[in-house]
Amino acid sequence: MIGRLHGILLEKRAPYLLIDVHGVGYEVEAPMSTFYELPETGNSVTLITHLAVRDDSHTLYGFIHERERELFRMLIRITGVGTRLALTILSGISVEGFIQCIEHEDITTLTRLPGIGKKTAQRLLMEMRDRLGDWEGGGGMPVHRPDEGPHTGGALEDAVSALIALGYKPPEASRMVRNVDGADTMESEEIIRQALQASVRRSQTDR
Repeated sequence: MIGRLHGILLEKRAPYLLIDVHGVGYEVEAPMSTFYELPETGNSVTLITHLAVRDDSHTLYGFIHERERELFRMLIRITGVGTRLALTILSGISVEGFIQCIEHEDITTLTRLPGIGKKTAQRLLMEMRDRLGDWEGGGGMPVHRPDEGPHTGGALEDAVSALIALGYKPPEASRMVRNVDGADTMESEEIIRQALQASVRRSQTDR
């Protein structure tokens, strides 16, 4: 079991990372909450990891905070919630926000996340309520805002691709990116962050 990686961040293209650890390149998938706090490529990074082993693949999932990994591991134990959906949940809502959804039985916000219908949201509420009761809740996560730098022409395309990889349909992903004010001057991580935050705000308005 690989529980931690410390090395040089070589590539980051949401939701995928490549980390060099003493000459070995580890491919890692990470939620957007982790992407927001990553350093620039070429710098050292430490991730807490979860190794998912299947017959046809071994996949590493990486997280900046232990609480993210704990929630990820709780989510993948729920019937119908695999690693991909768990990653999507952590990308679309903070740990604190998810806990509040469970405590307030907020199905509307949960169903705004791609891949979560009403039945899945109800299952999350039912199965997570008791588990969160045994888990010390709260504690919001700091959000990293990337330093402003030269805008790359592919940032918009990268943001759309990342949202699609997280489960959003291509037309919806494109619309979410277009609705971000000033997106053409931002880096992809910031575009994604604002697009996801706007989606959560719409769900709260619709309640």
